[in-house]
Amino acid sequence: MHELSLAHGIVEQSIAAAERLRAARVVAVQLRVGRLAGVEAGALVFCYDIASQGTVLEGSRLEIIDVPLVVWCAHCLKEVELPGIQRLRCPTCDTLCGEIRHGRELEIASLEIEESDG
Repeated sequence: MHELSLAHGIVEQSIAAAERLRAARVVAVQLRVGRLAGVEAGALVFCYDIASQGTVLEGSRLEIIDVPLVVWCAHCLKEVELPGIQRLRCPTCDTLCGEIRHGRELEIASLEIEESDG
């Protein structure tokens, strides 16, 4: 279950960011996850709850922002969103598209925090 190690990494990075911001508590973490990231969202949320116990993130929400698979079509000269990951062809002209522009992301987009009083 690699989601547990991913969750630990997310928690560590979020703790570091919260310390820099002098946050009293983290309320939510927004995470951008691309369709090609190889992450099972339900398992990641479950592991996040475990990994965040006893930290400034305990009780916070992990909000997953799905990032669609977007490729560059050299024939149409534009980015196109693909409906799935099984077929890397432009839905307009059916040209094979090998240049992936979006869909591999696994990154923290933002933190929602409560500021400390002092």
